[in-house]
Amino acid sequence: MGVVRYPAELDGEVLVLFRMVDTKMGSGTIVASRSRVRMGLLALCTLALVVGVVTGIGAAALRVLISLVHNLLFLGEFGWSYEANDPTPASAWGPFVILAPIIGGLIVVFLVRRFAPEAKGHGVPEVMAAIFYNNGKIRPVVVIVKSIASALSIGSGASVGREGPIIQIGSGIGSTLGQIFKLPKWQTITLVAAGAGAGIAATFNTPLGAVMFAIELMMPEVSARTFLPVVIATGAATYVGRIFFGIAPAFTVPTGVLPDLLFPSAAQFLPVYVIFGMMCGVASAIFVRFLHWVEDLFDDMPLNPYVKNIIGMTVIGVMMYVFFLIYGRYFTDGVGYATIQGILNGDLRLAYLMAILFLAKMVATSVSLAAGASGGVFSPSLFLGATLGGCFGAVLSTLWPHLGFGPIQFAIIGMAGIVGGGTGAALTAILMIFEMTGDYTTIVPVIIAVAAAIGTRRMIMEDNIYTMKLVRRGQHIPKDRHSHMFTIRKARDIMAPVAGVVTLDSLSETMRETGDGTVRMVAENYTAVEDENGRFIGVVATDAAGVPLAGANMERSFTVIREGDFLQALMTRMARRDARAALVLNARGTLRTHRVSGVIHRDTLADAILEDYKD
Repeated sequence: MGVVRYPAELDGEVLVLFRMVDTKMGSGTIVASRSRVRMGLLALCTLALVVGVVTGIGAAALRVLISLVHNLLFLGEFGWSYEANDPTPASAWGPFVILAPIIGGLIVVFLVRRFAPEAKGHGVPEVMAAIFYNNGKIRPVVVIVKSIASALSIGSGASVGREGPIIQIGSGIGSTLGQIFKLPKWQTITLVAAGAGAGIAATFNTPLGAVMFAIELMMPEVSARTFLPVVIATGAATYVGRIFFGIAPAFTVPTGVLPDLLFPSAAQFLPVYVIFGMMCGVASAIFVRFLHWVEDLFDDMPLNPYVKNIIGMTVIGVMMYVFFLIYGRYFTDGVGYATIQGILNGDLRLAYLMAILFLAKMVATSVSLAAGASGGVFSPSLFLGATLGGCFGAVLSTLWPHLGFGPIQFAIIGMAGIVGGGTGAALTAILMIFEMTGDYTTIVPVIIAVAAAIGTRRMIMEDNIYTMKLVRRGQHIPKDRHSHMFTIRKARDIMAPVAGVVTLDSLSETMRETGDGTVRMVAENYTAVEDENGRFIGVVATDAAGVPLAGANMERSFTVIREGDFLQALMTRMARRDARAALVLNARGTLRTHRVSGVIHRDTLADAILEDYKD
């Protein structure tokens, strides 16, 4: 058989080398076998582009469905137009609008129970579970059911957001493509994360925040091969979303109030942002705890799911109608963007009203999800942050009007604080609020408040609003993303040297047996083995004197790497080729015995990984 050149090993997917020894003939050969073909980065990015475009179209379709349901159940008319940032006008049904959430909720329960139980709730935990526990696989039917169920829930008045559904929809699209093309697990998961980021980007017109959302909450690995597809998908979804919805940010701060948004930045004012951030952290923890307490309360009810839904949605209907009777606005229905925009416009300035709305939205969102609604918690978190911040700012402006603080300022900071505290995604919260409001003057107070909010929430409880749901199922998600120090070490740092050369004929009968590869082949030294023609055929673990270790077998499954290559590259090659060990070469060229300077076994690599976790 011809020689195998080392450069062939560097092209990403090419060769797996097997050392095979014929114990009867006493000869060894090198067999080259190709690993399973994987999609290249360009092709993967092309699929990510498709995911982004389709998700952007899906976001537009979801809004259309929400508009149809909302206009029918609230206004009694068939219409495609619905601007969530504007208050809903008085319902044509009068007090019977209370029935709207009930009607929508019953259909949602039927769809979810009959076709896709994964579509229940706010969606993001299900996507995370698919990434970490199901190899990125999401059933295609979830995309359809989630779209319809979420449109019914949001359009009929359930207090949930539309970002969770589109995240699950985008992730489902990515997973479906990964399954169709039979991609490896990491590539399927990358498309799932790309779909999640695309969903956020298309919904809020926040490409930067969407990328960070995927990185902080979805992606187990951050590298060029995973980052590029996510960026492409979010960029494409943003572009498609802007075609349908325009380029304006999700919320606008009117030019008339911009002069009031001069955030005091003197050192003596910075503790105010820290204190408010801590308040956001406490509020986030209360929201997470209360949400799951209400869900447990409904789960423990010995009632039919449809009856539970009727009870919960009746509470939602009555709550929003009572607000309408008193204040002329429904406030707690749907995504709640109209209330957020009202605070940013300066229309809502009463501290007591914003405090009431904060508590009411927390109850409405928790009851909606517990009763079976399908929708996200991101938008409700924005609502909670805006009302909490508006209340805090209103109190400050009343007590110390000369300081220059006001409700609008702290509403913006509060949105970032509650989102950051609730999700644990600091960069996502900071970037998204900047993109959603278009106001960069908030960046320093927002950074301070988000840091304080996350730190405070983690002191109270470790899990965030997404992982808490999974932990209760016994599915634990890593809360931190590590860049391990061992990956920047070189192959020469951990290899065991090849100290000598022997021929196959000189080995004992037991050493000529290949074995099953189950023996732990970790040694301080190795000896290279050649056939009768001087060709390299394998290595065997030996002591310093060159004597084979007891129970050792000649290793026959290898990949190759150079001495100066990083261990990250070694891990990738060993994983792709399912190799138990790697030959470390001291130079380029053909695979010859004199070029093999060392051996790295899988167990040696595992020891290096564990070393990274030591203090």
